[in-house]
Order: sequence, then C-alpha cells, then structure tokens
Amino acid sequence: METITDSKEESNLRNRKPQRKGKSTAEETRNAENNTVDGDGENKQKLQRVASDEPEKLKAKSSPKPGGDSENVVNSADNESRFVIRVQLDGASVVLFVLSFVTRFFRLSHPNGVVFDEIHYGRFASLYLRNTFYFDQHPPLGKMLIAGAASAVGYNGKFEFPKIGAEYDASVPIFAFRFVPALCGSLLAPVVYSILRQLKLSQFIAIIGGLLIVFDNALLTHSRFILMEPMLSLFSAVGLLFMLKFLNSQPFSARWWSFGALAAASLTAGVCVKYVGFFSYALACYIIGRHVWMQLPDRTQSNVHLLMKSVTKAALFVSVSVALYLGCFYIHLETLYKAGPHDSVMTSAFQASLEGGLASITKGQPLRIQHGSQITLKHTHGRVCWMHSHAHVYPIKYKDGRGSSHQQQVTCYGFKDVNNWWIVKRPEKENIVVGEEPDYIQDGDVIQLVHGVTSRALNSHDVASAMTPLSQEVSCYIDYNISMPANLLWKVEIINAKDSKNKWNAITSQVRLIHVATNAALKYTGEQLPDWGFNQFEMAADRRQYTIDTIWNVEEHRYTQDAERKDVLEKLLKTEMIPLEPTKLSFWDKFSELQMKMLLHAEKIEGHMYSSEPFDWPLMDKGIAYWVDGASNAQIHLLGNLVIWYSATLAIVAYIGLLVFYLMRRRRNFFDLSEDEWQNFRFGGEIFLAGYLIHYLPYYFVERTLFLYNYLPALLYKILLLCFVLEHIQLVIKKFVKVRLVSVMYSAVLYAWIAGVIYFFSKFSVLSYGTTELSADDVLKLRLKDTWDLIVHKP
Repeated sequence: METITDSKEESNLRNRKPQRKGKSTAEETRNAENNTVDGDGENKQKLQRVASDEPEKLKAKSSPKPGGDSENVVNSADNESRFVIRVQLDGASVVLFVLSFVTRFFRLSHPNGVVFDEIHYGRFASLYLRNTFYFDQHPPLGKMLIAGAASAVGYNGKFEFPKIGAEYDASVPIFAFRFVPALCGSLLAPVVYSILRQLKLSQFIAIIGGLLIVFDNALLTHSRFILMEPMLSLFSAVGLLFMLKFLNSQPFSARWWSFGALAAASLTAGVCVKYVGFFSYALACYIIGRHVWMQLPDRTQSNVHLLMKSVTKAALFVSVSVALYLGCFYIHLETLYKAGPHDSVMTSAFQASLEGGLASITKGQPLRIQHGSQITLKHTHGRVCWMHSHAHVYPIKYKDGRGSSHQQQVTCYGFKDVNNWWIVKRPEKENIVVGEEPDYIQDGDVIQLVHGVTSRALNSHDVASAMTPLSQEVSCYIDYNISMPANLLWKVEIINAKDSKNKWNAITSQVRLIHVATNAALKYTGEQLPDWGFNQFEMAADRRQYTIDTIWNVEEHRYTQDAERKDVLEKLLKTEMIPLEPTKLSFWDKFSELQMKMLLHAEKIEGHMYSSEPFDWPLMDKGIAYWVDGASNAQIHLLGNLVIWYSATLAIVAYIGLLVFYLMRRRRNFFDLSEDEWQNFRFGGEIFLAGYLIHYLPYYFVERTLFLYNYLPALLYKILLLCFVLEHIQLVIKKFVKVRLVSVMYSAVLYAWIAGVIYFFSKFSVLSYGTTELSADDVLKLRLKDTWDLIVHKP
C-alpha cells in the first residue's frame, strides 16, 4: 500500500504542472513505461510506481493479456538471476501463418520449368551438391539453404538449368528447391504482426499489417520460386523484431544478451543472403544510436554505465556478425573445392588451389621467371583477360580526329590464345633463350617483353591512348623511321615480393610493370575497342600507378627451348617446378580475394526489356514476366497489389505531412499530442520511414540494370508505415472528433479498403500462380496500365 500511496502523491504533483512545461517529467514517465524502446527494461520497476494510481489498474497491468505480446508477462523475471524461457502462442500469428502458408505453398511445383532468375540460383545450388566452385556477386547463405533443402531429398545436382522455360527433368525436386523461399515468405506475415504489436499498435491494425503481407501479389509471386528476396525480407524483419525486444530488455540480463545476439545474427543473415541486407543493418545502427541518444539526459545513469552499455552493444553486434559472416564463407569455400565454370574470375593462385583447376594445366611448368621465359600475363583483379597482341596496327586517325602511332595493337583479350604469349628478355642480351646458369628476374629489374608470335617488343610513348586520352598508348614497336624512338624498357615491381624473396614467380607473384621512360604503369582500362580493335579491351600506360587495374600475374609459363640446351632445361625443370598438387591457400587468402572480386566484378545487364528505374517502383509502372506457358497465355508476371502499393505511397506523404504539422504546432507551443503519444508517433514513424528511405533511395545512385524486385525490401517498411498511419488516424479521430458518425465512416472506409485489397489480390492471383489458361482478351483486361508488358502470344 505504501507504493500505491507514493504513486498517488507523485501523480498529483505532476498533474499540477502545465503540460508544455512538464516535458522532462513526462519524458521520465515515458522512459519508465515499456511502450517504446527509448527506455531500457531496467525502468520497468518505475512503471509500477508512476504509470497508474489505482491498485486495480496496477494489478491488471502485471497480468498477461490474451493475445498480447510476450513482453507483458516478464514482470519480475528480469530481476531474477535465472534464465526463463516463456513460449506464448498468439492466435492471430498462427492464423496469419496458416493463411500465408496456404497461399505460398499452393501448387508450389507449378510450373515444371525454370522461372526467371531460377536459372542462376538453381544452378548455384546444384554446383554446391557437386562441390564445384562458382562466382556470384552476393554472399552464399541463401544458395546454401536452397542447396541444403534439395540435398535433403537426395538431389544429385546434375540438372544444368540451361535457360528460362526449360522443363525440369524427373531428377529435380522442384518442391524442395522452392521450399525455403516459400517458407520464408509464409513466416513474414506473422513477423510483421509481431513487430507492430511490439510497438504497441492495436491488435486489429497489427492483423491488417499481416494481411497486407499475405495479400500482396508481388510478395506472393517472389515467395514461390528459387529466389533470394523472401529470405532477405524475413531475416531483415526478424532482425528488427529482435532489435526492439533487445532494447526493451533489462541491460546485461539473459534476455538482453539473447535478444541482442539474435538481432545481430538475423541482420547478418540478411547480409549473407544479399549485400542489400546492409541497409537493414544500417537501420538497426540508427535505432541503437537513437536509443543511446535518448538515454543521455537520464542523470540516474552514470557516464560509466551508459558507456559500458554502448560499448557492450557494439561488441556484441560486431562479434556475432563477424563470426556468422566468416562462418558462412568458411562453409562456402570448404564445400566448393573443385574447379568450375567461373574459375577464370579468380586469380591464378586461387584457380590453382582448386581440384582439377589451373593446377592441372600448369603442373610441371617452371616456377621462377627468368631471361628467356615465355609467359602469359593475366589481369589479376576485375575483368578476366590476358595481355594480347596481333599483327594489326592502330588506325592512323581515330574517329574524333586524333592521330595514333599507327604501331601494332596491344589489347587485353578475354580468352586463351596463342597471341597471349610474351617472352621475357634482358635488355643487354641479344638471344631470348635461357642460359646455362639461371638468370632469374627479381623485384626492381628492368626487362623487355617480346611478343611471341610477331617478335615485336612492348612499347609505350607520349601518344594519347585510343579510348582513354589521359593515358598513353601501349603498342608493339614498329620502326617506321619517322623519328619516333623505341621505349621498350619496363621495370618489374613485385607487390608481394616478401613472399617469394624478391623473385618473380609464376601464379603467385603480383606485379606492376612500370614504363622506365615515362614512369607510367601498364594498365587495363576497362574500355572496349571499336571494330578496328576487334572489340577487345584497351591497354594503356597510366602515371597513376597504384590502382588495382595495374596489377598482373604470370599464369602460364615455360622456358624458351633450344635443342642444344635440352640437358640444362631438364635440370632447371627438376629444381624449379610448381608442385603437381593444387596450390595451398589459407582460408584468409581465399576469403580476402573473394571479397575483393565480389566488390569489383560487377556485370552489367544491358537493355533488358523488363528492367525499370527507381522512380517507376512506388506506383508500380512496370512488372517482370517470369514465365509463360508455351501452349496458352497462362503466365507468371511480377506485379504488386495496386491497392496496397498506392495506399502505402499515400501513407508516406501523410506521415511526413503530419510530422511537419505537429512540429510546427509544437514550435508554437500547441501540444496536440501528449508526450507519450508524440514520442510514439516519432519513434514508430521514424524507424519505418527511415527503413523505407534507406532501402529505396540508394538505388538512384546504382549504375546497373534494376528490376521491380529490387523494391521489395523497401515495400516491407512501406507497409509497416501504412499500418502506423492507420493507427494514428484512429487515435486522432478518437481524441479530437466527438461526432461518432466520423468514427463509423472511417471504419466503413477501412473495411471497404480491406475488401479492395482482397479483391485485387484475387483478380491478379492468376498472374502469381500461372495455373489458369487465359485468352488474349483476359490478358488485356488485366493490363491496367499501358506500361505493363503482359504477354499475349495466342489469340
């Protein structure tokens, strides 16, 4: 009873103060309550003192509510030094999951053919089961999960996924391949419901949020095939849910550690599916930063305590994230130990470490480069190509009127070819065969490179390069007797010289070739030459030496042979051989190289007919054709629920408008919302709006072909914000509108809107499942926008 009396006295004192002057008191009360994440779970004890002045209310608050969040049943468990696991089944979550499961798994094995990007992800999963290395720009977790599901039912990985529309043979377990994305898509709806309940939205609005996930056609379509976005969206949503629970837990309790680790693991799992998962990780960092900022005015917590909490949070997230990320790639690299179709993307050393890879081609070749060595020089990072030359010369004048040297072309060619071979020559030696005594090339030595087929030496001079005029031309020198001297000397700089004791080794040594006369480095520019250069890639010399495009390595190597020196060569080959076994690279070597390749090796898809721009996405101006039946107009086309997408776009405008309105009113000292309501409005709206913008705006700066599915992670936060705005409109009507008719009309409009969502979903589900035969007229009736490229191939 003393606690209750104290509570009455405190409440009376606070109620005497004007609302606008009682900001700090209201904020203290708000921080004590567990209805935002701006206060730690340790403040839950204050809730019993300041949140209510009636014993009945206090008692009700301490008991679990039916269908409520598990946070409501914590009570004193957080204050005890024991770990308690409480499992609570929410009926609404179960219903949402069942409904979502039914829509996602309905006839999941249809169609019996490759659908859109299944051609890539299915192929990657098959390569896992054959332990064959592949290269992809995104991390491997999603592909590994799909491969694991296929492996569990005995799939052998033999199907090649040759093209979109190709029929699956009997060996392919279609259901198992599509199981993981469908399951993730089914779980997303109850997770969205839980996020909204965690932020104390009403159960009715939270259920609407789950239903919007269930009844969005784009989310349905993408959940039914071998695609990454369902896993990415689920991990991001689960990470957000655990993040909110983490910040609502008592610091350093078992719940706090558990939810923090789960949040970090879920968000990192999203990153391990696709790198755009970093956007969700960035949102989590924003939420934590905001939480720390809101805690700073609390003088009851010492500076040391606040610092300890912040450092511990950072350490927890970093350690869990690093461990999971490295573990994912460790499994990936240990599983894929055989040579595969993408080996050439990697460095020669990496290729030589794979079973049946480059080591099988280069075994027996000499290790150390010396005078008389015949070599191929491979571009180490970025595009795969080899330094190449041929008898053709540069044109006298380029298209823009600039003149060239008209000497022999030097290019970078993406295929193995006899014209890729060069001979290493000491400038002071006339012959180009190895001598009786080894004459190894070391770091800092000056050499010449003679083209093996044409016998002309590599040259550079102060002539602008064809495609990059700021760099200088590289050629094979032809003496035209026109006072253009030969500049044939190149200095060898071995980047990793310590590993080979300053010797230039095949495969492993990474070198820069510096032109002695001009101090410019031999460089792959990335520019493609016109027809006169056979569309090969440009080589140039650049005075900006220290870029990754100036790094080369010797891939294939042999000594220039002479019949009279056969015995000498045999001796050299016996003493300086690359081992017959694959090269041994540590996990860290492979991991660091793969990370660099994933960062740099960006393939651009040019001019895809179903590509779209970010400004097309909010109003869904363009979809994607995933599959079409060869015998009818039955088809699968990625389109969202128009009612949901347009409503959510309006909700963004509405929230920003309301936020500006309230800020202006508060600036004028008009406080329409209580401090708790205002902080809830700011926090919930801010994280959802920030989540949407973080996942959407960066695409305006992406220089590659984009598709509508790139918008789906942003759509998740857009739907969450829509639910938040609906809840706030209900609050405003209840608080400020006394006419009951307005509330009734709002409810009627809301139910009519939900009916519209379901109607649109039902009508356009034929484009999500692809099981219904359509006539040409049926397809045209579904084409609500002229920009929707639905397929009509049969009248």
